[in-house]
Amino acid sequence: MVRSFYDNTEALVLDGLESIALLRPDISLDQATKSMVALISGGGAGHEPAHAAYVGDGMLTAAVSGFVFASPSVAQIVSAITRVAGPAGVLLIIKNYTGDVFHFRLAAEKARVALGIPVEVLTVGDDVSVGRRKSGKVGRRGLAGTVLVHKILGTCSRDTGAQLTKLLELGNEVVSNLVTAGVSLEHVQIPGRDAIPAAVDDQVELGMGIHNEPGCLLLSPRPPLADIIDMMLGQLLDTKDEDRAYVDFADAQHVVLMVNNLGGLSPLEFGGITGKVIQALKTRNIVPTLVLSGTYMTSLNGPGFSITLLKATSEMVGYLEAPTNAVGWGALNVSRLHDKPPTEAVAQITLEDGHSKTVESSSISFDSATFKRVILRSCQNVIDAEPLITQYDTLVGDGDCGVTLSRGARAAMSRVDEISDPNDVVSTINKLAGIMETDLDGTSGAIYSIFFTALAAELRATTSSSMSHEAWVQAAKRSLEKLQQATPARQGDRTLMDALEPFIKSLVQGRSLADAVAAAKAGMEATKGMKASLGRAVYVPENVWDQVPDPGAQGVVCILEGLEAATHE
Repeated sequence: MVRSFYDNTEALVLDGLESIALLRPDISLDQATKSMVALISGGGAGHEPAHAAYVGDGMLTAAVSGFVFASPSVAQIVSAITRVAGPAGVLLIIKNYTGDVFHFRLAAEKARVALGIPVEVLTVGDDVSVGRRKSGKVGRRGLAGTVLVHKILGTCSRDTGAQLTKLLELGNEVVSNLVTAGVSLEHVQIPGRDAIPAAVDDQVELGMGIHNEPGCLLLSPRPPLADIIDMMLGQLLDTKDEDRAYVDFADAQHVVLMVNNLGGLSPLEFGGITGKVIQALKTRNIVPTLVLSGTYMTSLNGPGFSITLLKATSEMVGYLEAPTNAVGWGALNVSRLHDKPPTEAVAQITLEDGHSKTVESSSISFDSATFKRVILRSCQNVIDAEPLITQYDTLVGDGDCGVTLSRGARAAMSRVDEISDPNDVVSTINKLAGIMETDLDGTSGAIYSIFFTALAAELRATTSSSMSHEAWVQAAKRSLEKLQQATPARQGDRTLMDALEPFIKSLVQGRSLADAVAAAKAGMEATKGMKASLGRAVYVPENVWDQVPDPGAQGVVCILEGLEAATHE
């Protein structure tokens, strides 16, 4: 078992970010850069040096970090946008993971609509190991190639002053010519989480993701290193593989090679791997113009590596070779410690509940006593079910669903008296949405926040001065429709929608609350054996799907069972 000196992931993330500022006193907001397009990236922690260590001249303007393997909240992202945005606008560069896509796109929309800031989103997907058939609607995962996008666009912005549309165009060109394949000896142990079973000594997993997602092939006994590299290059370069052929390098002007340490390989071993990759490329008549070898995008201390190839233009190579003071990019250089203290050791970020400040009073009354009972009972159900949901998500996801839902539930319980206003149902629900946005991480936080934000908006349209059962049902129906506009997930995709959709549909059909909850539970149970088409579950072997239901759907059922129980108290 891989152990850690930390037993608290939140402290680990904050200490890691603080260390960058302690080592580099010049990492702070430079007002002069506001005349250029600001580049912001981010995502869950655990991938260091990505993304905070790539903030610097010629790379990123700012980075936003969530907790380990969990997307940052919308409020965090909006805060970053407002801090660095200038007239030229902001480009958000994100890895293609559901939570990141939800949160960053919602933040971009908020910045555009509420603040008038020009914002575009560039989604990076460079993985080839999980092919087209298995990735389905999700598309390619974002891996180490994302760092090349940071450098090319960051230097282009600095050296040419390119406009937002030009940078987005260049970014899409880079992504469309980018491929990555990874391999690891075992999954990583997240600090503070229950230990995961140790891998078999003599095996290797081809295509394992940077969030502990299963790969495309488990090889046991482990083949020789040269054979592993050959299989990886085959995935990257075989134009006859219809499932994985994304880039044809036959007519490449330049080829850029990045060999990336996933965090757990010694410099000695990793150096040997880099040499073998270069040699293997030569046997395929490919001589890279530029070679980058180092720790660029990790999976905590993952004992593995990834290979990235970029079909590059001379312009791209020039941007990659240009200097930058971003500490992560120069990690292979020898640097002296400095005596000067950092100008800003830890940035103080205040996450405000924008909902409570922007939504006017609705003067629509409701039964707040029942509302409080519903929140307390539903949230307690989620907290009690956390071990079970975590067990499910460990098998079919990245193991954080139970902890994430429990964190959001505890936040809602602690603030239920504060947010409840018997004379203003819209404000109450909107504040609940704010809690989901700031305290519920990952994809779940985005989905719950979108639904409750839409619910508040629909309740505002109610003409009555008080809430009736029918008003709640119709508002929930329209909120579901709004949520469906934000996600392609539908009942049958093995997501929380498998419980939420039948619940609301049953109420709309006039069935009782008990019947609607039963329909939700049946929908959840139906996810056992169901093939996933969205989220990280798409990367899980099909035989695992039969063992457990979708963890997100299980969480919805816990909430709805609490709703039913509380209304009968």
